[in-house]
Amino acid sequence: MPPIPRRGVLRAAAVAGAAAQASWLLGNAPAHAAHTTGTTAGPKDADGPVKITWLEDGGLGEAPGNTFGVPWPKGGVKAGTEFSLATADGEKVPVQTWTTAYWPDGTVKWTAHAVGPEAGNASSYRLTPGAAPAAPAKTVTVERKGGTVEVDTGVITARIGKAGKALVKSVRRGGTEIAKDGRLVLLRQEEIDDGDQGSQKWQRFDSDIEKVTVEQDGPVRAVIRVDGKHRKGGRGWLPFGIRLYFHAGAESFRMVHTITYDGDEHEDFIRGLGVRFTVPMRDEFHDRHIRLGGEGEGMLSEAVRGITGLRRDPGAEVRAKQVRGERLPDPATWDQRVTSRLHLIPTWGDYTLGQLSADGFTVRKRTKPGHGWIPAGGGRRASGFGYVGGASGGLSFGLRDFWRKHPTQLDVRDAAGDEAEVTLWLWSPEAQPMDLRFYHDGLGQDTHAEQLEGLNITYEDHEPGFGTPYGIARTSELMFWANAATPDAETLARQAKAVQTPPQLVAPPEHLAATGVFGGLFAPVDRSTPAKARLEDHLDFLFAYYKDQVEQRRWYGFWDYGDIMHTYDPDRHQWRYDVGGYAWDNSELSPDLWLWYAYLRSGRADVFRFAEAMTRHTGEVDVYHIGEWAGLGTRHGVQHYADSAKQQRISTAVYRRPYYFLTADERCGDLMHALVDSDETFLALDPLRKIRTEPYEPDPRALAIGLGTDWSGLAAAWLTEWERRGPKAEKAERKLKATMRTIARMPNGFCTGEGLYDIETGEFAEAEKKVSMSHLSAMFGQVEICAELIHITDVEGFEEAWLQYCRLYGATREEQRAELGGYATNLILQQGHSRLTAYAASRLKDERDKYATRAWREFHTKDQWGYAESSPWKTERITGPMALVEGSGAPWVDTNTTALYGLAAIQNLALIGDRIPE
Repeated sequence: MPPIPRRGVLRAAAVAGAAAQASWLLGNAPAHAAHTTGTTAGPKDADGPVKITWLEDGGLGEAPGNTFGVPWPKGGVKAGTEFSLATADGEKVPVQTWTTAYWPDGTVKWTAHAVGPEAGNASSYRLTPGAAPAAPAKTVTVERKGGTVEVDTGVITARIGKAGKALVKSVRRGGTEIAKDGRLVLLRQEEIDDGDQGSQKWQRFDSDIEKVTVEQDGPVRAVIRVDGKHRKGGRGWLPFGIRLYFHAGAESFRMVHTITYDGDEHEDFIRGLGVRFTVPMRDEFHDRHIRLGGEGEGMLSEAVRGITGLRRDPGAEVRAKQVRGERLPDPATWDQRVTSRLHLIPTWGDYTLGQLSADGFTVRKRTKPGHGWIPAGGGRRASGFGYVGGASGGLSFGLRDFWRKHPTQLDVRDAAGDEAEVTLWLWSPEAQPMDLRFYHDGLGQDTHAEQLEGLNITYEDHEPGFGTPYGIARTSELMFWANAATPDAETLARQAKAVQTPPQLVAPPEHLAATGVFGGLFAPVDRSTPAKARLEDHLDFLFAYYKDQVEQRRWYGFWDYGDIMHTYDPDRHQWRYDVGGYAWDNSELSPDLWLWYAYLRSGRADVFRFAEAMTRHTGEVDVYHIGEWAGLGTRHGVQHYADSAKQQRISTAVYRRPYYFLTADERCGDLMHALVDSDETFLALDPLRKIRTEPYEPDPRALAIGLGTDWSGLAAAWLTEWERRGPKAEKAERKLKATMRTIARMPNGFCTGEGLYDIETGEFAEAEKKVSMSHLSAMFGQVEICAELIHITDVEGFEEAWLQYCRLYGATREEQRAELGGYATNLILQQGHSRLTAYAASRLKDERDKYATRAWREFHTKDQWGYAESSPWKTERITGPMALVEGSGAPWVDTNTTALYGLAAIQNLALIGDRIPE
């Protein structure tokens, strides 16, 4: 696919020099426009009981609990309403409820619900508003005690440190301490030798707590947040944010671990990054056990001192008990030829499982430091799960996406001593050090003119100093169990499964669609006609292809997992991973939204997990969280932070909203809250710097802001903060409505392209009448945000202005000139924009047939970008020397087109599916 001109450096080609980010044509709607009252009409009982099911089969299993989100129609549920949860058989399940979003009338829009082990493994539940919840048999409590915060689930008690190194000072089960001194470990390497010899100079930094916050304190769920930095001596760096989740009646807890890179990528090389616990070892050596998860449900199961396979037999019952992890009978009852020689059997205290790539792990062990390592097996993809302990108790531990976010490692040390040490390495110290340096030397692109030339050949918008990782972040998820004894094999397998695929409760697509959330732009999958069935087949093909490509192309790794590539290179039978702006996609043209809308309408678990991984990645790695560009994301490139275009269109909250509201994930909520003041980034970075000829000094009272991707990113953050009733909700509402009101007052509304924005008032200044529309403006979430805003607000002129843009983007030049006094050129991506026309059809009752017919024509008649019924809709087999790995390719598929085709198909079906031509 040829490169699509982007905002900024190619903006000079736009009509009248207007911003290519200009999005929604919010001009004056024609007097004859007749509007319907909404985009969707839900069933009357959308505010009644809702059936809740597990995303995947298996129930809660060994997970400590789960939190899920449910939407409600506008006006349906009053604030303060209680909710009860019960199984299909009517047995009540304890549930903790809170509101995550409100409609403007004060009624509840989204609720979050937490359950613990008492939820069990029922296949379905009923969530009922207006009924009192059941109380848990054992409540989770939080008590602040001097220098600690103590959390008691009724089964385990954890003491959280308020200062120092130890985040989790101890975890006790009854009177037994299972683990202690839970802390973070960072190994910094001082340099990288780019020759054959790697530098061995490194330093260890430990976690240093700066702040502890109790975010929830029961009765079903408690959440403790710990913030700080990694510190050695006087230097503190690599800020961390840790959340610890505890559930009533649970023997386990969950950790969500986030780091933000704030080092110098030329000097601060991360050699290892991990979470470490100390585990007291009280039992005899033969009653101490190590478990390390292998492939699937595979498990390395060993004792610190094994009594199987010996020359002398202690007895079948004794051997069987040790294999099962049970306490052995008194050695005095064994064959004394074994008992008298126990001291001559080696004890194996150290174990390591390393996953340095997505395709291989190895296990080794040794007796103790100073002695050789012995290979203990290996395989392809380890589960990331382990256990160390004995008959009197032990710690199970696991790291999610272990092989997908390689290089990772699990270490057990000194299990033959009084205290074992467990480390879950998020970055293995045995891998190459983390190298975040920019990948080329600039190629002489020192001036803006030279950088524009580079853009024209590699599609990379380079600028010295802009390819920095400073401020990017990454979040990982871990789980820990405080076991009363070594678990049996079946329990360990269930624990490992909970680590790999944390159970998730969900509401059905029918309910999600009925409530009108997310703009009402999706409807449940419908194959009732041949035309609809063909579209569904095409959508299924595209998702299956990308799911397959992730595996075939190994789009895995600590910083990379969750993203997909931008464009295919048919000559090499390879995605253009090494060609400038054609490499990692970084949310270009909204694949995040395609995936989430695909899930919302289908309820498919594989789609949810794909979208979840992308949301975790794009919201963290592709966005700056500290520094002068905090709040901006980076355009697509060879490295996720490489391109010099830092923009709202990538960081926009619209990509995070579905995951947050479906799961109430606090980290995702943090990301959206942090964007509320991102309008201030326009003071720090001039997006027109490469083509501007006149002197420019940003004026906070008159900032040039694009009305497309700029404004939609700001609007998404403001809308989210407002409906969540966040700490800046009043400010967010004021700025959101001020921009909506003043854009609508512009002579040509959004067709004006950009406006002068006042940070203090949130208003746009009066603008001259001009026409500037861009193919990019509406393609980064503005369709979805405008639909939501129209559904929830009544700002004068806003709906008419948005509908004008929807009507005119695909209109003829004569129609544009008649209404706007001018016309826009090069308005490509008609297929993706067909959903704007469909939206107009859904709102303009008197002209529904006219715009519905045009929308489907635009969808099926592609320009140079788009898919057609005549597209191949199949892959080609790639074998032999044509590819690194045997697999498949589809040279006709690219991610820009896929995202827009997917969104257009989904939204057109929801809005005008009854008008689809056969």
